[in-house]
Amino acid sequence: MAHRIITQVVLVGSRVLGRAFAEAYKQAATSSAYQRAQAKSGNVSPGGRANLSSGMTLDEACKILNVKQPANGGKIENPEEVFERFKKLFDANDPQKGGSFYLQSKVLRARERLEAEIKPTVEKAEQEAEVKAGWKPKVYKDR
Repeated sequence: MAHRIITQVVLVGSRVLGRAFAEAYKQAATSSAYQRAQAKSGNVSPGGRANLSSGMTLDEACKILNVKQPANGGKIENPEEVFERFKKLFDANDPQKGGSFYLQSKVLRARERLEAEIKPTVEKAEQEAEVKAGWKPKVYKDR
């Protein structure tokens, strides 16, 4: 009698897990297809998808911080403006001053997303400046 109950529990449990995994796979496949369709239609950032760390698109980040979105994958014109708006909104939503922790974290994620967009252009500009200036090794004199 006990072996029958144990067998039934194992079979029912394996069916439930199998169905759960199948449903999760279907959802992942649907989500992937949706993201590909959005990327083809141009409704997401130039990178093709939301930033993985923040899960936020460039458009959403620009709306949160109220900065102008770059046209056709261009660079953000004024990084200082982004930081000023971030500082203002972050301080305004401080939970100790009666603000919302959720809004404060959204502002932080928006700034991180925009910084991720700005970082490659800044690095490229620094490299070009270094190449233009030439290589100047540090020379140490032996005593």
